[in-house]
Formats: sequence, structure tokens, C-alpha cells
Amino acid sequence: MYLQEFLEIAILHFLAVASPGPDFAVTARYSLAYGRRIGRWVALGIGTGILIHVAYSLLGVTLVIHRYQWVYASLLLIGALYLGWIGWQAIQSKPNTAQPSSAHAAGQLTAAKAFRVGFLTNGLNVKATLFFMALFTAVIHPETPTLVKAGYGLYMALATALWFSILATLLTLPRFYQQIWRYGHWLDRVMGALLLLLCGKLIYDWWHVIQVLVSA
Repeated sequence: MYLQEFLEIAILHFLAVASPGPDFAVTARYSLAYGRRIGRWVALGIGTGILIHVAYSLLGVTLVIHRYQWVYASLLLIGALYLGWIGWQAIQSKPNTAQPSSAHAAGQLTAAKAFRVGFLTNGLNVKATLFFMALFTAVIHPETPTLVKAGYGLYMALATALWFSILATLLTLPRFYQQIWRYGHWLDRVMGALLLLLCGKLIYDWWHVIQVLVSA
């Protein structure tokens, strides 16, 4: 019973993680700007952020978020503004003048900050919260033990961190990275624009929720 349930969760989780979104954009942006090590720390932060949604789901908090629209709207706006802030920083990226190795050795970003960026990007993603709510209510059987559910959550956290660590590694392969380093600021700006678009989409969703609340 649990094996079939686990396979369903693994497939749905993979499809969700593989889809381009804030986590992808942030991992790509920081990997290209600061190198593989920083990209992996961002990935680890994203994976750890998954545990927030798992905890919400196990404690039933996601049901509260879904029921009380003002809570949902608040989280939506906070997440949108955070993504907008990261996107605005990225879109102001300037051309690289140093060699990749020297730029990374300069320590422009600490591992702790990179981890925090990944953690907040995923943790403040209210869409991810709703995804986990659907997963824990529609896919996972109500009689599944809490310990097993926690195991599912731990798997998804580890799988997420691994997936984005692989992405950071692929984006910083020597041959590929040397070629894109010169134009890295343009890629940075593209990722920044993507994050700003996501920010705009979330603000639009937030405004729609506010209108519903006002008219209720």
C-alpha cells in the first residue's frame, strides 16, 4: 500500500520540481553569478524549505491557510515581494570583468546567505504550500501513519535538494561555464526578469484574493 502511495508522490513531486519556477530561477541565477558551491547551498536551502510545507501539512496549518483567505493573501504578498526583491537585484547585474576562478575566490556571497535565499524562496512560496496541502489530503490516505507521512516529506526535501544541486552542477561545468561567463550578466538579467514576472503574477493573484475578500 505504502509503496504505491510513495510512487505516486514521487512522480507528482518530480513533475512539480522539474517545472520552471522560483526555485529554478534562483538556483540558476546564484549558480551562474557565484559558482557551483554557492548554487549547491541555495539548493540545500530550497530542499530544507520543503520541510516547512511538510510541517504545515502534518499539523493541518495548510487547511487554515486555505480556509482563511486573509492569511493566504498575506503569505502571497510576502512571497511576491521577496521574489521581486531578488529579481530586481538580478536585473541590475553588470558585466563580469574578472575570471570565474578569481571572482569566486573573492567570496562575494557566504554559504549562510545562499542557504537563506534558497530557504526563504521555497518557504515563502504559498503555491508550494497549497501543492503540499493537495498532496497530503488527496493523494496520501488519511489512515497513513504520521511517521510514514513524515518519511514522504523527508524524501521530498532530499530529492528537491539533490535535483537543484544537480542543476547547479550542470550549469557550472567548466566548458559550459567558461563559455557563458562573458555573457553571465545577460543570463542574470533574464533570470531577474523571470522572477519579476513571477512577482507580478503573484501580486495579481493577491489582488484577486483581496477583491474577493472586500466583496464578501
